[in-house]
Amino acid sequence: MSVLSGGQAARYVQGCIGPEQQQMCGIELTLRRAERFSSAGKVAYSNQERTLAQTEELPFDGDGWVHLGPGSYLIIFNEVVCLPGDLCALARPRSSLLRCGATIETALWDPGYRGRSQSLLVVHNPCGLDLRRDARLMQLLFLRLDRPAEKSYEGIYQGENI
Repeated sequence: MSVLSGGQAARYVQGCIGPEQQQMCGIELTLRRAERFSSAGKVAYSNQERTLAQTEELPFDGDGWVHLGPGSYLIIFNEVVCLPGDLCALARPRSSLLRCGATIETALWDPGYRGRSQSLLVVHNPCGLDLRRDARLMQLLFLRLDRPAEKSYEGIYQGENI
């Protein structure tokens, strides 16, 4: 398994806003929108019993900013990630976000996934966090498998937010 350079990784991300998103070891994803949770979710062993939490979009102000108080938010990225069968991806928050008292929680991007991803943004700072539309929030790292996966991702999030 190896980590792709930013130049190699750029082939698997569509809709980047600018060249600054290409980093040494991956691609930075940017904020399309933020949503607050408005209901509980349900997770069980069987996906038939799964109910995703409902959310409400938070509007940007006239200057393109949104203020997030302490708590958890669903964020949607601008870029579309398209993984072939021999790549998976992991993500880490940008250090600037951490230094502002917030972090991002993610899952694994499986081989074959294609979509405009979502992640969980958690604001720990008691004063909150201001984010501008298109802010660079997270770096996606692409890992090449030692051989193509036996099958590609086919879950309900395939093609999400496209």
